[in-house]
Amino acid sequence: MNPVNLLEHDRAGLTAWCAEQGEKPFRATQLFRWVHQRGVAQFDDMTDLAKSLRERLKAQATVQALPVQSQQMSADGTIKWLFDVGAGDAVESVYIPEDDRATLCVSSQAGCAVGCRFCSTGHQGFSRNLSTGEILAQLWYAEHELRSRGAQRQGGSDRIISNVVMMGMGEPLQNYAALVPALRAMLDDHGYGLSRRRVTVSTSGVVPMMDRLAQDCPVALAVSLHAPNDELRSHLVPLNRKYPLAELMAACVRYLQHAPRDFITFEYCMLDGVNDQPEHAQQLVELIATQGPRRGDMSWCKVNLIPFNPFADSGLKRSPHGRVLQFAKALSDAGVVTTVRKTRGDDIDAACGQLAGEVRDRTGIEQRIVLQRAAQVPALNPAPAA
Repeated sequence: MNPVNLLEHDRAGLTAWCAEQGEKPFRATQLFRWVHQRGVAQFDDMTDLAKSLRERLKAQATVQALPVQSQQMSADGTIKWLFDVGAGDAVESVYIPEDDRATLCVSSQAGCAVGCRFCSTGHQGFSRNLSTGEILAQLWYAEHELRSRGAQRQGGSDRIISNVVMMGMGEPLQNYAALVPALRAMLDDHGYGLSRRRVTVSTSGVVPMMDRLAQDCPVALAVSLHAPNDELRSHLVPLNRKYPLAELMAACVRYLQHAPRDFITFEYCMLDGVNDQPEHAQQLVELIATQGPRRGDMSWCKVNLIPFNPFADSGLKRSPHGRVLQFAKALSDAGVVTTVRKTRGDDIDAACGQLAGEVRDRTGIEQRIVLQRAAQVPALNPAPAA
């Protein structure tokens, strides 16, 4: 029998596993603290466990981290790690330190099957979902490696990482079964003790799973919007063909009833000549005003404008900075809370949309891109949102 990797379990799962071994629930809590709070991987070092239990654990369990293939450090302090997840696949995680927070961007899949036009990961195709342990191992390694380096701790706590964003490689809600236990471990006071407000799941709009997440583990939600009408969004985010804007916006409103914040974040990647014109800003204002909880209410969401980070073969360009500011002003003047994301780690390809890793594609991405290139992005004057 292969040893069980304890990183695969949230505390409830670890409690159930301990019960199968004839151990009481408090042993699971002890183990969970040793692994996640203290970063201990060797059972002999878990000194408050009985020696007999430690010997059994050595035969039955392990704390298996992911091998690090490479590390790159940006001039701005951002760190990118490439983790080997086996069989020719590797995923990337990014640590972003700031004055008042330290954020880890975590991957949920090896590759991505959604295929957004502006995302480097999507151009690699899709290999497989990561397990709960592979998701958590990224945080486990980053937190305890940075502690060993003496990185700045956050908010007077023992933690280095104060925020986690599921915005790395993959669509998190298409790996739901592995995602939720990982989120619960991040939130657990005996694990990483992160606030629900400081753990964010980003989705391209998997509507049924948005509804499930609201019930099972509501954390902050960021929705990859990127277009204000269905025609354009379907070209940029193919998932829109299955879950068009009306369904997506309704799901966002439903999620608000359970969310730890009183707003949903809409991510909007600024693409030169594609989705950055004044008419697009006006359509976005109309979409927010008409599809929210109350007609005319602009306070239920925040729009985060993201300068496009170019990569080879995307066929797209970054909007000029002045146009981004004009777009932001149009939204702000209409009452929409709007921010422009500061680009971090672009000198090491660690910025938003640039994570690529290594993926053994199983989806025929090259042929799909050829077909996608044959379809032109629609004209800049699509019909206004309903």
